[in-house]
Amino acid sequence: MQSPFINAVYEFMMLKRYAKRTIQSYLVWIADFIRFHKYQHPKTMGDQEVSLYLTHLSVKRNLSASTQASALNALVFLYNKYLLQPLSKEMEFVNSGRKPKLPTVLTISEVQQLLTNIPERQSLPVSMLYGSGLRLMECVRLRVKDIDFDYRCVRIWQGKGGKHRVVTLSDTLIAPLKTQKEKVRHLLERDCSNPEFAGVWMPHQLAKKYKSANKSLEWQYLFPASKTSIDPESALRRRHHIDEKQLQRAVRQTAQEIGLQKSVTPHTLRHSFATHLLLKGADIRTVQEQLGHSDVRTTQIYTHILQRGGSAVVSPLESI
Repeated sequence: MQSPFINAVYEFMMLKRYAKRTIQSYLVWIADFIRFHKYQHPKTMGDQEVSLYLTHLSVKRNLSASTQASALNALVFLYNKYLLQPLSKEMEFVNSGRKPKLPTVLTISEVQQLLTNIPERQSLPVSMLYGSGLRLMECVRLRVKDIDFDYRCVRIWQGKGGKHRVVTLSDTLIAPLKTQKEKVRHLLERDCSNPEFAGVWMPHQLAKKYKSANKSLEWQYLFPASKTSIDPESALRRRHHIDEKQLQRAVRQTAQEIGLQKSVTPHTLRHSFATHLLLKGADIRTVQEQLGHSDVRTTQIYTHILQRGGSAVVSPLESI
């Protein structure tokens, strides 16, 4: 059984509409931080204890820079948002020495091969991963209303870090997306004929404000699960979104079947989207906005994997 403190943090995050995965991740790090300091209450600790813990993650547990950053984000939330005891921005701790690897990127022809051979059921969402540079969970959580056919864009709500953004929609996907919308309409009509059906899951405050929206077409998941199921939170029958593991498996297996000699995941398609935009002349700020990066330095990693580098440097060997 979790402690009353952890339960209170959970309730606070649910009230603030944090994503479930973010809540799970943050609670794991917060609980680990408390255990590390022999169950002292976080209110009695601060910068020094957080720095000691982050250094421990780097030196003793040899965690990667991204994992250490996840722990830091959880503790910044805990102190800045929940306890209202903000941490200093000048904290000193040992940064992880394990630097992130350069992302794997497919060539345009490899992407074409992959998308051509993806099973039909997963074809459209996988195409959107590449066509709009979406994160896996952003894609599976799309609602029908998030596709704007008039302005040729996709609206992402509560993306990573709770941020909203608008991304491009490929003209190639408009027709299949309209067909998909009709499939969702037929599923909804069938579901609504079942007296046990309680409608799609809605964000908490919106569920209270728009009580009938859970059975409206616009709020249904764009890529729904094949079957309805019981929501463990409410014990009501709903139709959830497609399982993200289906897309992970489809991408991985298809890449193996067509003989791609790279480790390919759904996130590889997002990396490829960013790199190919830069190759076609998009400026780094535009790519940053499309990806939803807070810091342009995160986006600049893609300049390192372009054939001639971010500054189009020509090797001196070519003039010899």
